[in-house]
Amino acid sequence: MFKTLRNAWGVPELRRKLLTTLFLLLVFRAGVFIPVPGVRTDVVKQMVEGGLFLGFLDIISGGAFKDFSIFALGVVPYINASIVFSLLTIAIPSLEQLSKEGEEGRKKIAEYTRYAALIFAAIQGLSISLYLRNNGALTNDSWSQILVIIITLITGTIFLMWLGEKITEHGLGNGTSLIIFTGILARIPAMFAQIVVLVKGESVNIIQVVLFLVFALLLVAGVVTMDLAERRIPVQYAQRRVGSRMYGAQSTHIPINVNSAGVIAIIFAMSVMQFPLVITQLTLPPTNKFRMLFEGGWLSPKYPIYPIVYVLLIIFFTWFYTTVTFKPDEVAQNLQKSGGFIPGLRPGKPTEEFLTRVINRMTVIGGIFASIVAVTPIVLSQVSKFGQLQFGGTALLIVVGVALEIDKQLKANLVMRHYEGFLK
Repeated sequence: MFKTLRNAWGVPELRRKLLTTLFLLLVFRAGVFIPVPGVRTDVVKQMVEGGLFLGFLDIISGGAFKDFSIFALGVVPYINASIVFSLLTIAIPSLEQLSKEGEEGRKKIAEYTRYAALIFAAIQGLSISLYLRNNGALTNDSWSQILVIIITLITGTIFLMWLGEKITEHGLGNGTSLIIFTGILARIPAMFAQIVVLVKGESVNIIQVVLFLVFALLLVAGVVTMDLAERRIPVQYAQRRVGSRMYGAQSTHIPINVNSAGVIAIIFAMSVMQFPLVITQLTLPPTNKFRMLFEGGWLSPKYPIYPIVYVLLIIFFTWFYTTVTFKPDEVAQNLQKSGGFIPGLRPGKPTEEFLTRVINRMTVIGGIFASIVAVTPIVLSQVSKFGQLQFGGTALLIVVGVALEIDKQLKANLVMRHYEGFLK
């Protein structure tokens, strides 16, 4: 990775893209320190430390939610809108047809996604404002103050959407992913500072810190391995004539990633698990018994039933997302139309059934691994003092995925400019 960056720095065009990307990301980090008026940040910090979902929002926003700055929502509304439209494109025939119309169709879907992100930002801004008011985090609980907070949060989200598009257009990599990536990495110095505080306070010793770092490195290595792991299904094409030209037999493969759903399954599962808690906190008083079940009762993360249900939901959403994005029936039909076949299988229905079995097995393996990564912070919070570091497995999946994608793009650009051919 570092060698790739050094080589890219020597190419003027890539150096310009890297500098542009760094400058725009610095603009994002500067906005993290601009607070929203009328909010008690000390109360918000306590809420973030006690809530899994709010802690996740704080990680994604790079600490902006804990300090409740103008970028407190980050690009979460845009991510939600993108996920929803990726599923709707598969479910709604008109959107599916639009996605197949080339660049113009993709631009239209991107425009719809932006409008949906504004709606999500308004809904999340309203719910968070009411949540803050109910927990005494506002200096003034009037509706005018709530309206100021909502408008500020929506404006911050719009600006980040624009900033992400500029990074994608003039910089390097996907702008939205890089904003999340930068926000997560910005928390690493604070994490080491917390570890130093724990050591000085004698809450943990040096041996425990070393074991924790070794475990973290092993977890990173596991995430990298699973992110790159794929099942390659061999495909052969018979000799065929296209027009006046004759094409010979050739072999290729269909790559299927082990964890093709990535963090999307974890985000879905986390949203489902936190939805009852958020609703009860918005609608019920603190002394209500039903609300207390989710805050500290047997339905809270403090009890074993929470991680068990969490794991089952992650596996389910991994299977669901992979199934709707990778359609075995369409792949089998396309192979049959193009004269391709999987060795040992007849084209058509047998190929579809084989691909379905492979997908089901791969999603179970990927879902179990994603569950282990997602549940690890919950387990650490119960058995050690390191759980309060607020650096979840979800953030680790995002960081590794974005870093690998940037590395691939840099290498692809370097190959285009320094191709040595087969006479190396």
